[in-house]
Amino acid sequence: MREVAPGNLILSLMDARILAVRIAQSYCWESPKPLEFGNAGQSWENIGWKVKVNFGELANKVRPKDHIDILRPLLPDRYSPLQPNGNGLQSVYLTEVPTKLAAVLIGLIGQEVAPIALAARDVKPVSPDDLDFWERKLEEELVNNSNSRETERLAIIRARNGQGLFKERVSKIESKCRITGVENPAHLVASHCKPWRDSTNEERLNGGNGLLLTPSIDHLFDRRFIDFEDNGTLIISPVAHHLSLQQMGINTTTVINVGGFSSGQKQFLDFHRNSVLLQSVRA
Repeated sequence: MREVAPGNLILSLMDARILAVRIAQSYCWESPKPLEFGNAGQSWENIGWKVKVNFGELANKVRPKDHIDILRPLLPDRYSPLQPNGNGLQSVYLTEVPTKLAAVLIGLIGQEVAPIALAARDVKPVSPDDLDFWERKLEEELVNNSNSRETERLAIIRARNGQGLFKERVSKIESKCRITGVENPAHLVASHCKPWRDSTNEERLNGGNGLLLTPSIDHLFDRRFIDFEDNGTLIISPVAHHLSLQQMGINTTTVINVGGFSSGQKQFLDFHRNSVLLQSVRA
């Protein structure tokens, strides 16, 4: 899911047929399992990834198994959407379709895919619609938690916005924005490496779980478009929009090193790199 980018075409396979072609409208974001799932998907994690798509059902619902002789040589060795006999793989929920395989599948579906592919070129990314709602619900649970002191609850809630006690603790480790060099505290927020929503209360206030960043850089870090290696090398997500990053003050044409991090920061940055950063290249 972290490899999906706005404008990607998503082919939906169900009951051995390609029933629909969808256009991704957003990057992914963390989201709780929908309540309407009920008892379905009990083996799934309670927190997963969500992507906005528009839905376009096909008139020509191709059955890949009927064409497996021409598709088989194009199947990838790993994460294939189809078995060599043409059946789907239940264990593969979402996978990248190689360009040549996608071209053949689209050719089999026919001309009705053409306007969908054309529309995909002009997709403007949309923002998550329930991420803030989810975090506000977590805040409400904190407010109603009688097991913690009011001052502690307030500190944890303020930490969500990169302020208060959390910012004070991060400021003991960081003195300026790693990217822009801004030092004035009035223009800096403390950004969580391990997101506030994923952290324990202790981690939410841990200064090692933060970086001081200007709001625009905080946005890029929080929305998973940039990251950092332990040695300070800036990582730019393969799905990031480079022009936007340049307009926000990041030079995407050269290697940028912002300096090393504390041992505590390295632990939380490891979480960000492996569980938060938007990806498009598999290990």
